[in-house]
Amino acid sequence: MTNVLAVVGRNTLDFFRYLSGLYELSAKAVYWTFVAPFKGRHLKWGSAIHQMVVAGVDSIPIVSMISLFIGIVLGLQGAYQLAKFGATSFVTALVGVSMTRELGPLLTAIIIAGRSGSAFAAELGTMKVSEEIDALEAMGLNSIRYLVVPKYLAMLVMMPCLTMIADLSGIAGGALFEIAQLDKSFAMCLAATRDALEMHDITTGLIKSIVFGLIITTIGCKEGFGVKGGAEGVGKATTSSVVVSIFLIIFADVIFTAIFYFTG
Repeated sequence: MTNVLAVVGRNTLDFFRYLSGLYELSAKAVYWTFVAPFKGRHLKWGSAIHQMVVAGVDSIPIVSMISLFIGIVLGLQGAYQLAKFGATSFVTALVGVSMTRELGPLLTAIIIAGRSGSAFAAELGTMKVSEEIDALEAMGLNSIRYLVVPKYLAMLVMMPCLTMIADLSGIAGGALFEIAQLDKSFAMCLAATRDALEMHDITTGLIKSIVFGLIITTIGCKEGFGVKGGAEGVGKATTSSVVVSIFLIIFADVIFTAIFYFTG
């Protein structure tokens, strides 16, 4: 019994220590991103643009293709169920609302967590193991400003953009199914989507995407800075960053969906 309590207590302390580290990293990143520029400490836009290309632009093909296939699957499954009630005309609304409110931002976040979040952890972890971060600090350079803030800026800009691309790709996938199987024209699908969607549906997904982007960046950087044990530690940090990011993304999605539901 004593051993069980000791394990529970140790894990609880580790959990709160981890949360404390996330808060400290987030606070420093927010300061260097939104406060320091007004005090003459300019943002590193060159590095930020590079991160936008690597984490955002290079992710467009995979995000688009997966969202397109998900849109087709939604159309198939929706038509299968709605046909029982003679309501296949609502397939367009089902795909449009599902993609913009839920699946678009969620799928994008999971893809980016696996693609870019892990890359953040691996990059910083390798720098930590090779003592490059210590060298930066010894030169008087702030590691948060030079290594984390560009990633924050990139994710703040690119996550909503990628989410919009995912939304459009998913809706296009649903439209392809309807054109092929339900004898609808592209103009009919476009009109039905326009009638089904409200601005609230789109802004809900975009707000989620921004929060998801911050989660991915924070977890990836936190795991990278905490690497210990050489190459093996880098591998563990990379895996941990993906697992923790996806868990927190889904947890945050539940909270936001409940808030948006109860507030109308």
